[in-house]
Amino acid sequence: MNIRKPLILGVSLVWLAFQLYIGLVRPLHPLLQNSFHLMMALALIFCYFPTGKKWWQLVDVAIVLLLLGAVFHIFTNFQRLQTRIAYVTPVTTVDIIVAIILVAAVLEAVRRSLGYSLFVFMVVVIAYGFLGRHFPGIMRFRGISFSAFTDLMVMTTSGLFGTPLGTSVNTLYYFILFGFVFSELGGGQILLDIGLRFSNTASGGPGKAAVIASSLVGTISGSAVANVSSTGVITIPFMKKVGYKPEQAAAIESIASTGGQIMPPIMGVGAFIMAELLGRPYGQIALAALIPALVYYFSIFILVDFLGRRQHTKSDAVKIVVEKILPRLYLLIPILFVIFSIFQGASLMRTALRGTTIAIFISFFSSTYRLNFHRLFEILTKASMQIAKVAVPTAAAGVVIGIVIHSGFAQRLSNLMGAVGGGGTIFPALLLAMIGCVLLGMALPTVAAYIISAILFAPALTRLGIPPLAAHMFLFYFGVIAQITPPVCLASFTAAGIAEADTWKTAWTAFFYALVTFLIPYVFVYKNELLLMGGPMETIVSTGTLLIGTLFLVASVSSYLFVPIYSWIPRILLLTTAILTIVPETATSVLGISGGLAIVVYYFIQHRKLAVADAPVEPSTP
Repeated sequence: MNIRKPLILGVSLVWLAFQLYIGLVRPLHPLLQNSFHLMMALALIFCYFPTGKKWWQLVDVAIVLLLLGAVFHIFTNFQRLQTRIAYVTPVTTVDIIVAIILVAAVLEAVRRSLGYSLFVFMVVVIAYGFLGRHFPGIMRFRGISFSAFTDLMVMTTSGLFGTPLGTSVNTLYYFILFGFVFSELGGGQILLDIGLRFSNTASGGPGKAAVIASSLVGTISGSAVANVSSTGVITIPFMKKVGYKPEQAAAIESIASTGGQIMPPIMGVGAFIMAELLGRPYGQIALAALIPALVYYFSIFILVDFLGRRQHTKSDAVKIVVEKILPRLYLLIPILFVIFSIFQGASLMRTALRGTTIAIFISFFSSTYRLNFHRLFEILTKASMQIAKVAVPTAAAGVVIGIVIHSGFAQRLSNLMGAVGGGGTIFPALLLAMIGCVLLGMALPTVAAYIISAILFAPALTRLGIPPLAAHMFLFYFGVIAQITPPVCLASFTAAGIAEADTWKTAWTAFFYALVTFLIPYVFVYKNELLLMGGPMETIVSTGTLLIGTLFLVASVSSYLFVPIYSWIPRILLLTTAILTIVPETATSVLGISGGLAIVVYYFIQHRKLAVADAPVEPSTP
């Protein structure tokens, strides 16, 4: 008999009960909350990703028992832990053993659930912590002893139990649970259907449907790969049927799905952690992200339209049939309530819990989505697994952050970037931060990449005069963009698998289509009004300029502007005018817009000539 399913359900129920207790009854000390939360997440990971069969399963049992013992030690020694002086009061042998057990368990959980990239990265950082005196240059420091490592990792709310894991406890658990309940009880389907309704006989219809559907579903999934998997199986075949090449269909879906993490109101996991790190209400973060996200999706939408017109896709070749939308609109009440509450500044924890309750209550009005115990347990186990996959990398990021800060490397890197960004220009520092973010985003999950980037690069950027919100949003964007940046681009690879397309062609096509995304973060760093940090007129002018530049860039990428563009010369000119327009300087913007409009007028005239030439000739009257 397979006992893993009942074990997974049992752990999920205990975890839910604990989270409801601290959310509705009485919160506990962060050290207690975070340690129990981590234990539940690790237990689920070891249940879902077993060591092997037969007696090898005893290894998993032993690990879970050791975890239970480690957390029991923290609970029973809480008074001592609360009153001791960090790095002064001696640690016990048992304390050291507890630290080793928990860190080793996180490493193993990372290896099983997320692969070797983050695992190797953690091992290197931990080795650096112990062997710091042997490293050269700015990386050199005296090293961490076992007692200091124990203090750092498990004796305080730093290290494993730091802010990232605390955000998972206090916010992410509830929002991921809400997202799963809302999606499974009809909300996800109606959002998808609303997007598919936009698939009509217009140019690139199914492609536009993919963009809209993925942006809507992405606001509740928070994962590019999950978004591709859920919407791509529907949209990619439709795009292929109307004439898009497989790699084009996969690329469009991957960039549309990736944008869900930057699309308000419910963005990716990193956005909630950003709110925690900045000490700002999440509603402010979501509102600030609105204009850049809309520009991102505007670029994809126009790109799909131009590609459809250039390739003469036949949207009437397929007919996407969806159920009637109007009778199901009541299923959107939970998400509308959550959005309203977020921007009212309500508690995120209670907002998500109330939204979940509303979604469950509303389900009883639908014969299709009515909740029963079997479905409830299924949703709970799925949600718990997703939460575990978020909690583990946040804990792993806490390990890395603890060592990086304790070693002083973060401060020394900040000083170096400050020196690079001196002399009145911040561009070199931004470029270094972008490269670092993309490299981390390729190797690590988005949430871990953003957290580590924020610790490494944000202090330097803010010291150069960049507002903290703009600095963090810059880092967050490039952590997300890494999902579609070769050579490691999981969203693109997932979409390529669905489209049966060449993975590398898909990866580079998606990268090429998403070029505007690499420019937007630079623009809002220089033009903070795009993050709603300026006056209304400044915001309108900056947004309009960015949209015009984006239009020129899309025309260059798609090789279409009223008519197909066959020569590289006008494409290069369009790219140049796009960059000049988007660069946040008045003189360059005026020059770019003027040059771009001249090209637009030229191709519009060509379009009119072709239209006249193709017009049917009226028979002459006798």
